[in-house]
Amino acid sequence: MVSLYASREKIQPRSVQGLFANWRWVMVWITQLVFYGLPWLEWNARQAVLFDLEARRFYIFGLVLYPQDFIYLTGLLVICAFALFLFTAVAGRLWCGFACPQTVYTEIFLWIEKKVEGDRSARLRLDQSAMSAAKLGKRSLKHALWIGFSLWTGFTFVGYFTPIRELGALSVAAALGPWQLFWIFFYGFATYGNAGFLREQVCKYMCPYARFQSAMFDKDTMIVTYDAQRGEPRGARSKKADPKALGLGACIDCTLCVQVCPTGIDIRNGLQYECIGCAACIDVCDDVMDKVGYPRGLIRFSTQNGVANGWDTRQMLRRALRPRVLVYISILAAITLAVGLSLFMRTPLKVDVIRDRGALARMVEQGRIENVFRLQIMNATESPQRYAISVSGLPGIALDSSAEVEVLSTEVRAVAVRVQIPPETASPGSHPIQFDIRAVGDASIHVAEKAAFLVPR
Repeated sequence: MVSLYASREKIQPRSVQGLFANWRWVMVWITQLVFYGLPWLEWNARQAVLFDLEARRFYIFGLVLYPQDFIYLTGLLVICAFALFLFTAVAGRLWCGFACPQTVYTEIFLWIEKKVEGDRSARLRLDQSAMSAAKLGKRSLKHALWIGFSLWTGFTFVGYFTPIRELGALSVAAALGPWQLFWIFFYGFATYGNAGFLREQVCKYMCPYARFQSAMFDKDTMIVTYDAQRGEPRGARSKKADPKALGLGACIDCTLCVQVCPTGIDIRNGLQYECIGCAACIDVCDDVMDKVGYPRGLIRFSTQNGVANGWDTRQMLRRALRPRVLVYISILAAITLAVGLSLFMRTPLKVDVIRDRGALARMVEQGRIENVFRLQIMNATESPQRYAISVSGLPGIALDSSAEVEVLSTEVRAVAVRVQIPPETASPGSHPIQFDIRAVGDASIHVAEKAAFLVPR
């Protein structure tokens, strides 16, 4: 009988120092300072970044968006997608290796694990040892720190949707609402499970990006590459021995590149979808090459064409601006420019015109014909505004209600307006008219909305 199921072998990656390890920690600090710090920033006496779902307002520093501005979220997602395609086509899985939340939180959890249980060899011994008071104490402390960090992550996540200072006060008073409590624990549990237990399984089996990345790779994509021509045949040898005399390549088969890999692969077997491009194997291999006195670069960022043809870095960079990359750059630049201009030219005022269904049209004094409309005016600024309302489109058309209305900051206000025309102005039927709403004192804030005026038979 052949089993189609293979149980997971726990991976205990070895710590590594080097250029790419330093860059990985730089990205950890940048991403986490932004994530944990952004909700605490204030802007105009409110939280700088707040997605208030209950009030249906989204604050991003000086920008106030409404559900009607969903197109901007679509544009942002498209920009992120094309940026990911571009970076992948040029330099492989940079996102996965240096900035992906799964990578970042796994790095943090591994750091906590190392501080509590020791380096790789100590952790392996602890795994294999029988349960004891010392082992139970270390495991308990590790998981307590993991859980504390995960709950703080969940708290911060919810703080983007509920004012975080208010959320903190509710947490201290044990007065959190059911949804707030659910999402803090749900996001915390996801962080704890993914970074503490699943780790490489998320990258290998759960993340779809690993599966379709090959569609964006070509032979000129910069990837983590093992130089088999230089390294093979591999084998152990004395530091003073001449590898050529022994018929060996530069690889001393120390397996450190496997020990430091967070997904547990052997990069010497060639490009594999499990490789997240973190370059830990490059750092450790360069360190080994320094110790044995060989040139660095046995494992390096290179392209398949570069390795096959022996190209240097300059020759490989010349191939970076190939047609696929230029297409990605053009589309990304065009979409970014369009979204940026749209946001810059966006009018901080939105108006919806809704006809009063209770009275489509009626006769009033002096035989005038009246239609009633309801204007929903949304003030997308953070200061009170007075708006002047006017109507045009038919001879003699006029408002028989207040021509000005005050709307508080970020308020949505419904205003009923009565529009009248003389009886001889138009024939029976539907006639197009236009409402003009302008901010008093600021002509740049102006919206025109079309509607239809009904004349009864």
